Amino acid sequence: MGRSRYKIVDPQLPHFITCTVLHWIPVFTRPATVEIILDSLRFLKQDGLKIYAYVVLENHLHLVAQSERLERDMARFKSHTAKQLIQYLDQDRVTQILEQLAFYKKAHKHDRAYQFWQEGFHAEWTQNDAMMRQKIKEPLVSLKL
Repeated sequence: MGRSRYKIVDPQLPHFITCTVLHWIPVFTRPATVEIILDSLRFLKQDGLKIYAYVVLENHLHLVAQSERLERDMARFKSHTAKQLIQYLDQDRVTQILEQLAFYKKAHKHDRAYQFWQEGFHAEWTQNDAMMRQKIKEPLVSLKL
């Protein structure tokens, strides 16, 4: 996650995280694509990621999460879900979205045909209970995975 300008303040504290699909392409309009996201979060939860709340919107997601290895966990999440989502889109012949993922791919990404996520992720430290309530009060839901 070296390209992210956001820093994990303290891995002992929860962070409000945003991950965005490249060029804000609406991919999470199908139940199958959302399920790929939820499956990955379930796996990471078993591996130690604490998830307090989340929401999946049509082209990005927010979560309030905490982990000793938050940067690593988010890198694993984005890598795994990108592969799974591109595979799903290819199998389901969603060529319009795949063409957009290829077109908007960063020029330095020579090792792949597509780029799914925008580089990095936005992690904002939830500094106190009021901020945590404000972040969760928005359209986030408690994680019942």
